[in-house]
Amino acid sequence: MAGRKLLFKCELLQKTGSFKIRGALNAVRSLVEERQRTGRELPRAVVTHSSGNHGQALACAAQAEGIPAYIVVPRTAPQCKQDAIRAYGATLVPCEPSDKSRAETASTVVQETGGVLVHPNQEPAVIAGQGTIALEVLEQAPQVNAVVVPVGGGGMVAGIAVAIKALRPDVKVFAAEPSNVDDCYQSKLRGELTPNLHPRDTIADAVKTSIGPNTWPIIRDLVDDVLTVSEEEIKRATWLVWERMKLLIEPTAGVGLAAVLSEQFQAVPRDVQNVCIVLCGGNVDLRSLTWLTELSGKAE
Repeated sequence: MAGRKLLFKCELLQKTGSFKIRGALNAVRSLVEERQRTGRELPRAVVTHSSGNHGQALACAAQAEGIPAYIVVPRTAPQCKQDAIRAYGATLVPCEPSDKSRAETASTVVQETGGVLVHPNQEPAVIAGQGTIALEVLEQAPQVNAVVVPVGGGGMVAGIAVAIKALRPDVKVFAAEPSNVDDCYQSKLRGELTPNLHPRDTIADAVKTSIGPNTWPIIRDLVDDVLTVSEEEIKRATWLVWERMKLLIEPTAGVGLAAVLSEQFQAVPRDVQNVCIVLCGGNVDLRSLTWLTELSGKAE
């Protein structure tokens, strides 16, 4: 189907259902260890804004350390993600579905609680935590020629790119994103950070946010290319994974496979034969799958 050997890094099987637990645990543990080393008390709270997956992960990591967590979440976030955040003992704070509203609401919560902001994708400890994906890929599949990573805020692809290019600079790193929210592609094309000021709707809700000032330089310098895919391509790839691999990924995780199956990827040299796709999460809101009946041809 792809004409290449595809390998899959199944981050949907992680605690909290996505790769985000890596960065959240690293950030919270780093914060706790720094406070212990300097003889200071634990923070009153940790605060973040999230489309859902980082919020769950931070809530889980904070709960393990006995630290209150406040998670700012767009009111349009999947209900299953909102429910999971509350289940991990965090306080959920709704906001409007825009990067501006997320950031402003989180700033207000930090001021009100005296908490520490753990940014979902620009915090260095979070980026480093996500980079452990690459360490495992290189250890588990040393034959890999390329890694394809969905991109929203860019924490995962930035962390992976840093690790890959330090250890195996010959391995290609591709970012993949919906064409409806293609700020990473536009930034790479223009050579400057170009956020989505008015993002369109996408079924891949977890990558609706834009890359930021800490992830952009890494993406600019270390990511080989950015591939964009349509909503139809994302749906077909997601369906394909459900049907053929029996893995319940969320549509955002289908973005990477959609990119590899796209016409764009055919331009990648054929010696890039072993391609690892990161299936980044599996937090599917089963009540929102009305698009299934609208998808023509399924995964043929």
